[in-house]
Amino acid sequence: MRALQFTEYGPADLLHVADVAEPHAGPGQIRVAVRASGVTPGDTYLRSGMFGDRLPLPHVPGVDAAGVVDEIGEGVTGVNLGDEVFGMVDLALLGGANAEFAVLVAWAPKPAAWSWEQAGGAAANVETATRTLDLLGVRDGMILLIAGAAGGVGTVAVQLAAARGARVIGTAGPATQDFVAAMGAVPVVYGEGLVDRVSAISAGRGVERGGAVDAVLHCAGPVPDLISLAGSPDRVVTIADLSGEHGVRLTHTAGGPGADPQALHGLAIAAGLSSFTVPLAGVFPLDRAADAHRLSETGHAHGKIVLV
Repeated sequence: MRALQFTEYGPADLLHVADVAEPHAGPGQIRVAVRASGVTPGDTYLRSGMFGDRLPLPHVPGVDAAGVVDEIGEGVTGVNLGDEVFGMVDLALLGGANAEFAVLVAWAPKPAAWSWEQAGGAAANVETATRTLDLLGVRDGMILLIAGAAGGVGTVAVQLAAARGARVIGTAGPATQDFVAAMGAVPVVYGEGLVDRVSAISAGRGVERGGAVDAVLHCAGPVPDLISLAGSPDRVVTIADLSGEHGVRLTHTAGGPGADPQALHGLAIAAGLSSFTVPLAGVFPLDRAADAHRLSETGHAHGKIVLV
């Protein structure tokens, strides 16, 4: 089968399409003929060598995909050959989805309203957003600030938090305020004066710990102002601050110390929301994956990046 891969660590130009052996569904798994698959920041970090040489090379990147079920492993029920699904590969493998066939360990039916491109980029961001919202205990009546609300995880988290009944404030650049508002958040421009702007929007309503908001999901940008707004670092969960210097909770599922369980229940929740959408920052053919990785590395992709 054709698959994206890299054989050494380094820049995006090292990505290439190659013929590799097909994977097959094992117990509790399904295989799909991939119609679209996602690119995550984690894919670019691994390819660049940021996390060291932890991968056996060559490596096929990608953790989420959508496609048509063509193999069903032992013990799997509730899905049939030919079903259209979206889901995730085994994260212990740190990849495998950017290929003609992918083995999924978690999945949900693809909603008819979603394009293949939207479905192919949905699962990883939905899982991450659900995990962060669960860690923060986001519920009806809370005020949630999402820093970096125009990004792939941010756009999904806005929608899922609003579906829980939270009031969502989302930071973004001046050019993406309407985009964030369309996702269901009250938009606010990031940068100097953020504390005052958010405080004016929230007016201190519903806050239990002395801050301007009940909780903060940090996807991008500086952290200190977010702690001030939340009233305490334990009310901030980050997916982007790897430094650990601010005392906020970093959540990841990549194994090792501090790894959190995956929030795979979020896939069915998102698929069941009639108004849920997956904004796309860019769609690239597999042989232009280097361009997709470069777009991800800018940190300014508004939505999900997808390969077809």
